[in-house]
Amino acid sequence: MAPSKESFRFPAEWEPHQACWLAWPSHLDLWREQLPYVQEQFIALCQAIAWVPPGAAPACGKPREKLQVLVPFDQAKREAEKALSGLPVEFHDVPFGDIWLRDTAPLFVRNWKNELVSQCFQFNGWGNKYLLEFDPSVSGRIAQILLKKSGIASLSQNWVLEGGSIDVDGLGTALSTKQCLLNPNRNPHLSQVAIEQELDQSLGIKKVIWLNHGLLNDHTDGHVDNIARFVAPSTVVCMEPSVSPSFGDDPNAQTLLQIKADLEGSTDAQGNPLRVVCIPSPGCILGEQGQPIPASYMNFYISNFTVVVPIYGSRFDEKALERISRIFPDRRTIGLKADAILKGGGSFHCISQQLPLGEK
Repeated sequence: MAPSKESFRFPAEWEPHQACWLAWPSHLDLWREQLPYVQEQFIALCQAIAWVPPGAAPACGKPREKLQVLVPFDQAKREAEKALSGLPVEFHDVPFGDIWLRDTAPLFVRNWKNELVSQCFQFNGWGNKYLLEFDPSVSGRIAQILLKKSGIASLSQNWVLEGGSIDVDGLGTALSTKQCLLNPNRNPHLSQVAIEQELDQSLGIKKVIWLNHGLLNDHTDGHVDNIARFVAPSTVVCMEPSVSPSFGDDPNAQTLLQIKADLEGSTDAQGNPLRVVCIPSPGCILGEQGQPIPASYMNFYISNFTVVVPIYGSRFDEKALERISRIFPDRRTIGLKADAILKGGGSFHCISQQLPLGEK
C-alpha cells in the first residue's frame, strides 16, 4: 500500500546524515567558570562527528557529516571559527538561550514523497522550569535557513515536544516516558491517546512504548535518551545498575531494573518482541553539591562513522564503551569526557540534532 499524502517517517539516528546541528557554547552567565571546559568538550564532539575513516569511499552511502553551528553574537562566531578551523562547518547567526538543540531544533522527517520536512514543535523550557530568551524561536529560525538553502519545507505544531523525550526506530516505534511526555507541565490539554495521535500525525509514530520514570535529578523530567535507545530495528539498549566502592549503591537501581523489565515485555510497531541489550550504568556520579546527577552512557550520538559516548571518569566507562562497540560493529565507538556539559543538565545527545540525507 502506498503511503498517504499526510504520512511521515521519522528516520532512525543510525541512518545516514548530511549534517548535525549544534550551538556554540557562548553564555558566560550560564556556564560561568565551566565555559572553557564546556567548549573544549564541544570541540572534541565536533571533531568526532566529522571524522571519516581513512580510505572511506563515497560509495559507502555515508558522506562526511557536516557541522551546522549556531552562533549568537559576533565574538562567539570568531571564537567558534578559530576553535573549529579545519572542520566541515557552516556558521549561522542565530540567537539561542542555551545549547540543547535536541530539544529546541526541528525534528526532521520524510514525507510520502521521501522529501525532508522540518517539524517545528512548541518549546516551553522543559515545563516552564528554564525559560531562556530565544530558545522558543530556534526551531523556526533553523527551518527558515533550511527552506532558503535547501528547499526543505517546514510545518509548525501547536503542542510541546522535546526531541530528547522520544527515541525512534525509523519504522514507526518510539520510546518515551510518562514522567516527561505525559507531564501536565507540557501539554495539560492532551490525554495520552491524544499525544499518541499527535505523534502519529506529525512524526509517523504508530506505537509508543511507555516507560515510567527517567533518572534521578534529571532537569528534563525523565528524557528517554538518558535511559533507553533504539540501536537497530527491534533492538534497544538500556543500563543495568552499577555499584561503586567509592560512592556505594546506584541511585537509579530500581528505575533501571524496571526499565529493563518493561522493555523485555514490549513489542515494536510491527509486533516484534524487543531484543534488549544491557550495559553498565556509570554508577553514582555526584555533583558539586554532593547530590547524584543524571550521568548516562545512553546519551551517545550516532554519527555517520562514529558513536560518541559521554564518559564521566567512572570505573565503568571502559566496560560500557566495550559493550556499545559490539552494538555498532560498522562504526568506531569512542568515549569523550562530558562532565562539564553534564553540569548544565545534559550531554552529547542533548546538544546535537541530526539532519538526515536529502531525498534518496
